[in-house]
Amino acid sequence: MEVTTVMKSSTLSRHVKESLKSVGRNGWMTFASISAVTVTLLLVGVFMVIMMNLNKVAHDVENDVEIKVLIDLQANQKAEETLQHQIKEMPGVESMEYSSKEHELNSLVKEFGEDLSLFKQSNPLRNVLYVKADNPQQTAKIAKQIDALDNTYEVLYGKGKIEKLFNFINISRNVGIVLIIALLLTAMFLISNTIKITIIARGKEIEIMKLVGATNGFVRIPFILEGMWLGLLGSLIPIGIITILYAQLYNVVAPKLKGEIFQLLNVTPFILEVDLLILLMGIIIGIWGSFMSVRKFLKI
Repeated sequence: MEVTTVMKSSTLSRHVKESLKSVGRNGWMTFASISAVTVTLLLVGVFMVIMMNLNKVAHDVENDVEIKVLIDLQANQKAEETLQHQIKEMPGVESMEYSSKEHELNSLVKEFGEDLSLFKQSNPLRNVLYVKADNPQQTAKIAKQIDALDNTYEVLYGKGKIEKLFNFINISRNVGIVLIIALLLTAMFLISNTIKITIIARGKEIEIMKLVGATNGFVRIPFILEGMWLGLLGSLIPIGIITILYAQLYNVVAPKLKGEIFQLLNVTPFILEVDLLILLMGIIIGIWGSFMSVRKFLKI
């Protein structure tokens, strides 16, 4: 048992050494493979940073969407309490906040100036309920249900604009996902073909290994490890570039967005998560490209 373990350990050590030697020995092929991975992962990384920040902006905007329910002036306290209870019990409602007409007028005075304080003697406003949906994209549906209830004068939620906003957000998310997948598939295709050229150029070496009794697994492992090193090396430059550029962008843009509805994602832990994803993608792309190339060459 111990002998078998030592043999397996020494074999793996040999494969690792051979794969590293091969990376250094095949200069131009190595450069071409690393360049293919670097360029593609840089594009993927940039798209990831943009899409994840757009997703946060979309999330912030969605969370800011609320329904403003103007209560009928004829509604007494009991009628208002009944309306509030009906809305609270409505499926899909996350929260509801009551605001008296006095509070509404005070808010207007703070926002637009003391001239509006003249209306305090005869307040023309209505009591209001501010309602938020569990799923912001269900806002229009819930607003229609509330509008059908008694003692509501008007239900406001940005009709028409909200639907267009959510459609734009959904389309943007879907397009971003498709672009990232397309770039990853392109990276896999490029490195697969680049490594395939390397393997074909070393066809005699593989043929000799097969003639002396080497198994397909024994032949395949060094190439898979080589692909892993290529993917790993190809991911380092994109990681460095994206980390530095995003940190600088955040330092410039974040202060200008202070107090706004939406903010950029904080550099940490966001950029560390992106770096880890890029690293994993590089390794997976390298391993996959090598595996597929060797598989076709050996006709396994």
